[in-house]
Amino acid sequence: MSATFDLNERPDYDDVLQTIADYVLTYRIDSTEAWDTARNCLMDTLGCGLLALRFPECTKHLGPIVEGTTVPHGARVPGTPYRLDPVKAAWDIGCIIRWLDYNDTWLAAEWGHPSDNLGGILAVTDHLSQKRVAHGKPPLTMRDVLESMIMAHEIQGVLALENSFNRVGLDHVVLVKVASTAVTARLMGASREQMLSALSHAWVDGQSLRTYRHAPNAGSRKSWAAGDATSRAVRLADMAMRGEMGIPGALTAPQWGFYDVLFSKTNKDQALKPEDRRQFSLPQPFGSYVMENVLFKISFPAEFHAQTAAEAAVTLHSQVKDRLDEIDRIVITTHESAIRIISKVGKLANAADRDHCLQYMTAVPLIFGTLTAEHYEDGFHAANPVIDEIRDKMEVVEDERYTREYLEADKRSIANAVQVFFKDGTQTGQVAVEYPIGHRRRRQEGIPMLVDKFRNNLATRFPPQSCERITRLCKDQAGLEETPVHEFVDLFVT
Repeated sequence: MSATFDLNERPDYDDVLQTIADYVLTYRIDSTEAWDTARNCLMDTLGCGLLALRFPECTKHLGPIVEGTTVPHGARVPGTPYRLDPVKAAWDIGCIIRWLDYNDTWLAAEWGHPSDNLGGILAVTDHLSQKRVAHGKPPLTMRDVLESMIMAHEIQGVLALENSFNRVGLDHVVLVKVASTAVTARLMGASREQMLSALSHAWVDGQSLRTYRHAPNAGSRKSWAAGDATSRAVRLADMAMRGEMGIPGALTAPQWGFYDVLFSKTNKDQALKPEDRRQFSLPQPFGSYVMENVLFKISFPAEFHAQTAAEAAVTLHSQVKDRLDEIDRIVITTHESAIRIISKVGKLANAADRDHCLQYMTAVPLIFGTLTAEHYEDGFHAANPVIDEIRDKMEVVEDERYTREYLEADKRSIANAVQVFFKDGTQTGQVAVEYPIGHRRRRQEGIPMLVDKFRNNLATRFPPQSCERITRLCKDQAGLEETPVHEFVDLFVT
């Protein structure tokens, strides 16, 4: 009878971990477009966080775990008086950023919101900048923040290009955790070994299921899941800085690694066959591609696959608003990803359910001519039964070209078309929008609107003089980059 055993020879760190580590530790960003887009992304992300503070369901999560806790050099949460340890501050900042689903998006084989990483980045840089000044050292500057944003976007986005985590039931916030771990460890001064340790723990850590994003379980966790992920990243980076050993085969270990446990086809209790084992594809080197091509949500606080549908619906509003009771059917032509993620029929249970429903996000602007965060709330929905009446008349169909061009690197469209048919046999024209206002192809048109959006969001928390001062600084690339992080965050304290 032969004995079985595991060969206990510790491997080198997995190649993917080394590639990420070497990128954040050695890469130098020389793309003017990436730096400029990062500045606009910073504005939009903070503005969306400030707007979210109007919603009690969001603000109930904020503040210290233990009331009255005092944290020396604590990180601040913009728009609030809170001064917290960097782990909880990252959670809070990440929560407000993502609550309304109104800032940047990345769409590929996997989806996500790379600006979610700002939770960890801003919390760590604010804390470290204050600490450095207190010890007579130069502060971190907003250039450090923008650089970290570009790198976090790149890690999350390139990993998403050809690797679909949603198809194995995992939520995209796994990529927020990994990207935030890398850049916050770098900000803390990690060596290569410490960086690799931190990254290995991010993959081994266990990952969120997508259950809370899909019918019939969609709920508010999707609004704080990324805050939780970027916060966990700060904790793991801190542990690595304290000397915690890494797990070199976190991804590739047979039977126990991420690939076999969470990313491959399972065979119940049997060992995986080679043909069933899946590993990550990295189709291009890490650089600054993702920040340059990131999508902004400018017009609507809506899941991004519905942005162009909402835009088309606004265009049709004037033709249908006085004929709602005459509508026979409405055809939404879209792409496969939108059908898989946000096409829903039946009762919608809460605001989180509604802002991930293609039909709801099309019906509201058809009826009212606009779509705002308030339109998802229970009271508004209950007061307007016509929304569900219109939803019930909708048909969702796939256009294979829309699906194909959604994934093509030189297009990356997010197309939707809407057409309304009336009971008397008449119909509107089909209104198709293939690229939303926040797409790279519409940057020149979109950025002035993004700045206006930022001003409006600032005005929900600050007096006009403060709004003007903050906006002026954020529009000045050189001036912003030179600003110490703690002085920048000072402008957002209430």
